[in-house]
Amino acid sequence: MMNDIQRLNQRLAATQPSATYRIIDRVAERRAQGAPIISLCAGEPDFDTPSHIRQAAIQAIKQGHTRYTQVAGARSLREAVAAKFRRENGLDVTWQETLVGSGGKQVIYNALAATLNEGDEVIVPAPYWVSYPEMVELCSGKTLRVTCTPDTGFKLTPAALAAAISPQTRWLILNSPSNPTGAVYSRDELHALAQVLLAHPHVLILADDIYEHLIFDEQTFHTLAQVEPRLAVRTLTMNGVSKAYAMTGWRIGFATGPRWLLQAMEKLQSQQTSGASSISQQAALAALDGPKDFIHESRAVFQKRRDLMVKLLNAIPGIECASPAGAFYVFACCAGLIGRTSLGGRVLLSDEDVAHALLDEANVAVVPGSAFGLGPYIRIAYALDDASLRKACEAIGEFCSRLR
Repeated sequence: MMNDIQRLNQRLAATQPSATYRIIDRVAERRAQGAPIISLCAGEPDFDTPSHIRQAAIQAIKQGHTRYTQVAGARSLREAVAAKFRRENGLDVTWQETLVGSGGKQVIYNALAATLNEGDEVIVPAPYWVSYPEMVELCSGKTLRVTCTPDTGFKLTPAALAAAISPQTRWLILNSPSNPTGAVYSRDELHALAQVLLAHPHVLILADDIYEHLIFDEQTFHTLAQVEPRLAVRTLTMNGVSKAYAMTGWRIGFATGPRWLLQAMEKLQSQQTSGASSISQQAALAALDGPKDFIHESRAVFQKRRDLMVKLLNAIPGIECASPAGAFYVFACCAGLIGRTSLGGRVLLSDEDVAHALLDEANVAVVPGSAFGLGPYIRIAYALDDASLRKACEAIGEFCSRLR
């Protein structure tokens, strides 16, 4: 029986740790044992942060930018964030209508924590980023999962959205490009969803645009408040520098939205973490105001890697995957492996079994799709060099060929 002193908050006790980090922890354990693991599970670019951004951080230290900033972020960075939203997204916002947090994850959590009460529902299209449902539950809300299948490109349809909305609906979370599927909503698709949302003025919208710049095949990125400006008064548009500028460890996310919401989020942040790292803010300022060559170069590399992975994976019996339109993930169906037995004797009853068997027997780490709300799939991050990706696919292929 657990000692009473170890009693936890009930919502935290019911929360699952991030599935991605659980796999990452297993990778660390296996590597510590000497296993040559190829990790395809981490959602971060493998490139170094561009040198001009790193130099800006060094200069910030030398110039004494080492003090607290305003809770919502230094004004200089918030002005750059507002300029980014105007320039890249067509959103007519000022610096007062922005907020900077310690990563996009904090921005999303604070928005939910500031607005959800017991009984409030949040519509989350599945597959979804693993943290959305857990955040909702931690913030007293209830997750309403809407399954989006390959027939719709893993995207939410207007009919499915309309059917999911109820008087208890507080938020819709929309992630484009998507983690884990790489699905990208077109302008027409967003417009169709907007027509449904206009008929339900009690619903807030959280547009998670963190993979905005990782969009392939010369497609144009669109965000909901841009497509339908009438929704801007109830849309929080979240972004950051982590994926676009390979700055995952710098922990800078930002958002724009209605002032009442931003003020509530700022109040919460003032009692939680205060402002984000002053050094990281100076680096993010250099990213937003500086040259954009890195974005174009890294996107081209990721598109080539995507094409390579789709080709190699589709050549493996038992695995199928469509070509994702954005982000740096392949969401591969492993239905053809279910029910079979690995050389090591593991019966593959689920995508979770597939993921663990690949790690233990093929030395390749992937994340089970069921962690994102849809199985039997595996999420494969192709943020690695070509040689490692080829080697990983060879190992996956050999593993599959030995199934019985």
